[in-house]
Amino acid sequence: MPDRITPYGAFNFLVNLNGPIGETQPLGGFSDVSGLSSEITMAEYRNGNDRANHVRKVPGIHKVGDVTCKRGIVNSSDLWAWITATRQTGILAKRTIVITLRDEAGNGVQKWTLGGVAPMKYTGPTLAAKGGGDVAMEELVLSCESMEVAPV
Repeated sequence: MPDRITPYGAFNFLVNLNGPIGETQPLGGFSDVSGLSSEITMAEYRNGNDRANHVRKVPGIHKVGDVTCKRGIVNSSDLWAWITATRQTGILAKRTIVITLRDEAGNGVQKWTLGGVAPMKYTGPTLAAKGGGDVAMEELVLSCESMEVAPV
């Protein structure tokens, strides 16, 4: 039986892009992370001599969904530098990304480790002079090859 029965809030997390600062310094304070998903394709198969007239479902390949990260723009070019590196070096720019959910005290409780990650889409902010109080947001969509989920 787990020690804690109250679910953790979804608002306290770290995104470590494993960029130029290194593994111990997460880059950027993201306000949203969405798309953490994994899907296993099921292949339908039936032996010709099966007595029962139904198919068996056999696990096939798996795929990891694209992950979208959003943050307010800060005086940093880290995301754009990664996009540029991906354009120039291709697969050599792929990284391992770690997203850590934290409890109320700031301790890590669960982490998602994304492997073979490359940026696939960048969306800059909508700039409008009439807003006044809106934060300029940027969005980065990441292509992921693998995902592991584990407690910290």
